[in-house]
Amino acid sequence: MTPHEPSANTGSTRLCSEANVAIATLHLKELAEFYEALLAQPPLAFIPERYAEFSIAGLKLGLFQPASAHQAEFSQPAHAAMSLCLEVTDLNAAIAHLTQLGYPPSGQPTQASHGREIYAYDPDGNRLILHQSPH
Repeated sequence: MTPHEPSANTGSTRLCSEANVAIATLHLKELAEFYEALLAQPPLAFIPERYAEFSIAGLKLGLFQPASAHQAEFSQPAHAAMSLCLEVTDLNAAIAHLTQLGYPPSGQPTQASHGREIYAYDPDGNRLILHQSPH
């Protein structure tokens, strides 16, 4: 089935053909540099003071600088309910990498239903959850 073909079960078209996550920032260059170092890849697209985009395992991560009229709306990322969850192959290596970048996670890894995890924060205070599957 293509994104616009009717489903055999419902007769309707599929709502989404792809998804991405967008994070607002007033410091686009610095945040793009952080994610470039964290993900060990350059952005797919970079428009100074506007937008940067990365591809992570099929997910597009967009960083955008809101227009000045909307900046107050995005000024409290530490109070956001959303987290960027990244599954890693080696949690200890990921912790060491974040520490080397100057953003060490606080606390120790915990055991969750999906494996070991730890919380960290990007330069803007957006929550990252790094987790390693038990498999």
